[in-house]
Amino acid sequence: MILVVDVGNTHTVLGLFEGREMVDNWRIATHISRTEDEYGILLKDLLLFSGISLGQVSGMVVSCVVPPMVVALEGLARKYLGVKPMVIGPGVKTGMPIQLENPREVGADRIVNAVEAYETWRQALIVIDFGTATTFDCVSARGEYLGGVIAPGLQISTEALFQRASKLPRVELVQPPAVIGRNTVQSMQSGIVNGYISLVEGLVARLATELGDDPRVIATGGLAPLIGPLTEAIHEVDELLTLKGLVRLYEMNRWGERGERRR
Repeated sequence: MILVVDVGNTHTVLGLFEGREMVDNWRIATHISRTEDEYGILLKDLLLFSGISLGQVSGMVVSCVVPPMVVALEGLARKYLGVKPMVIGPGVKTGMPIQLENPREVGADRIVNAVEAYETWRQALIVIDFGTATTFDCVSARGEYLGGVIAPGLQISTEALFQRASKLPRVELVQPPAVIGRNTVQSMQSGIVNGYISLVEGLVARLATELGDDPRVIATGGLAPLIGPLTEAIHEVDELLTLKGLVRLYEMNRWGERGERRR
């Protein structure tokens, strides 16, 4: 079985795969200060809950946008799993040309999402990842990564509103019963959720105009299940797109048992 780890700024998502089939997945808080031993104990407990031992994990692949955490995760892989992890970055084969001024600038998770989405749908795409930041990634009909948009995430925007406006409370992220709020909480929820839907719809329309080719819009990330069903601009919601993409890249690079690259 292969352990896949997607480290975001707020949450870290782990998945366990047998081939291309997901066995289980977990979402934990991202903590830069965690050591390899703390991760080892946590992983052992998570696997135990699913009736799996550390010895059954034969490989590990990591996408990380928090560089200080890579060392701890590499230590986890070597000490507790006995494998050399594959870390997505320069030198890893993706099969996707990156049409950016500086390809090294783009986050590993964005490339993973783009590759998995294109390999699944094989058409022009806009991939929206609702994370700490919300990213919009554009893929051409020929499978080229063209770039995209980075916007403040939904939770960042909500927290900023609470912190900067002294009379406004912290509210639950749900769609209110109507756009016109009848109290402060509903008014805030409308501004946050409906306002964000408008942001998504507006950017998708502008990106689609530049892309052409009638792109398919895929949503992923922790808040995709909230926003996805509320707008026709999003065609598919796949909360686990990144984990699936990590497994695909692991296989594409022919990473062998115990973490050694096959020849």
